[in-house]
Amino acid sequence: MSTKQKIILRYYRDGDSKRKISRDLKINRETVNRYLAEYEQARSKLSSTDVSDETLIENLVQSPKYNSSNRVKVKFTDQISQEVDRLLQLNADKRSRGLHKQVMKKIDILEYLHEQGFDIGYTSICNHINTKLVQRKEAFIRQVYSPGDVCEFDWGEVKLEIGGQRRALNMAVFTPAMSNYRFAILFHRQDSVSFQQAHVLFFEHAGGVYHILVYDNMRVAIRKFVGPSEKEPTEALLKLSMYYHFDFRFCNVRRGNEKGHVERSVEFVRRKAFCRKDRFKTLEDANAWLLGICKGLNTRYNRDNQGKKPIDLLEIEKGSLSPAPPRFDCGQMDQCKVDKYSVVTHATNRYSVPDHLVGKMVDVKIYPGKLVCYHENRIICEHERQMGRHGWYINLDHYLYTLKIKPGALANSQALASAPENVKSIFSTYFSHAPRDFVELLIFLRDHEFTFDKVNEAIETLMRVCPHDISVDKVKALCMQKNMIYTPEESRDDQILQQSRQQLEELSMLLQ
Repeated sequence: MSTKQKIILRYYRDGDSKRKISRDLKINRETVNRYLAEYEQARSKLSSTDVSDETLIENLVQSPKYNSSNRVKVKFTDQISQEVDRLLQLNADKRSRGLHKQVMKKIDILEYLHEQGFDIGYTSICNHINTKLVQRKEAFIRQVYSPGDVCEFDWGEVKLEIGGQRRALNMAVFTPAMSNYRFAILFHRQDSVSFQQAHVLFFEHAGGVYHILVYDNMRVAIRKFVGPSEKEPTEALLKLSMYYHFDFRFCNVRRGNEKGHVERSVEFVRRKAFCRKDRFKTLEDANAWLLGICKGLNTRYNRDNQGKKPIDLLEIEKGSLSPAPPRFDCGQMDQCKVDKYSVVTHATNRYSVPDHLVGKMVDVKIYPGKLVCYHENRIICEHERQMGRHGWYINLDHYLYTLKIKPGALANSQALASAPENVKSIFSTYFSHAPRDFVELLIFLRDHEFTFDKVNEAIETLMRVCPHDISVDKVKALCMQKNMIYTPEESRDDQILQQSRQQLEELSMLLQ
């Protein structure tokens, strides 16, 4: 374009000849003649009309174009074209039979043609195949949503450092279609109980239930495909739908645009929340941070919402939401048999139960963060749900009946190894040679519903008054006597001496 501008200015304004222009600009004279002829022709047409024509003006100042329409293909013959078309048809047949991973790529087609003796280049093959495989682009229809009508759900993976360990977490994200409000929460796993818990928390947060929820083809929502387009929902989704009275629909395969609000929200929320901070002490801290980020995003103006804040639009939607019933119990019930180690197994992890249940069946209710064990419709114990694999999570109190019979098994037991550090420390320091006494002390604490802090306090008191004579009886006595105060003068007193003094006081009163 700059070359054409120089030619026109030098010819019409400066009066230079075509030969001089060609020599100075080092351009072929035929090119100079062609540019000037096209310009003169367009200008003469424009001057011959009384009305300004935009097309003529555009032709007058348009960029020069190279006309390649009359070029013919020299090497790419009809025979090569027919052979390439045949190979493309073979690929289509393989895809129809489910062999989409065994089709010939462009480089494979080129190598085949070379083996057949054809002299052709890779670019020519690619250009021909691209013209054959060109598809019409999809058009999208913008939707208008009513308040409280549609809400979209999706999962997204987030990698964070929780308690010093790098973990891959799953972020559940809800986005109502009308307000574009964003709600997100993190879970350790993408399972049915987490799926249900996410819905329970969102309905409580939103203050109601949307009429339709939209999902993609996730495992926690779709049990199996029935035919080419029908899908059978999971039991977890059906329970939620029946309890909260909402309908649901699924997207077509590989059509994320059918739930484009939440599809964009997953990437947007994840980036805004964790691009600068990805270390937290606990999962609860990470969820608190995520909730604060979502709150900030929902108070920002959004151009997709006609300049309104998502939180203001949510308030409008709340008037059209269905009222939420009391909180849904999202625990998943399972039956487990207690093995010889008095543990039940869930997801390769072993959790202890009271040892009198060995060989019996117990019901285990699994929640996102805990496991609750039942026997004969009574709660027998509760454990924090662990997300590792092949771990043993033992409560020492569950084995007191067996340890009373086999006290020698305590020292090297998994039960003691899993106990708190203060329990292990007191056993190794004061009761390593008397495990039976330590088991007796644990039974005493359980029967009186005392915590192990009572033992710590008693040990501290005995260390002040009689550090060389610490026994189970003294510890039990101190645990029972809540308000007893010891003084240095009473350093050698024990229960017998105290009882003797009490009797002496009673006799003195009788003498008086």
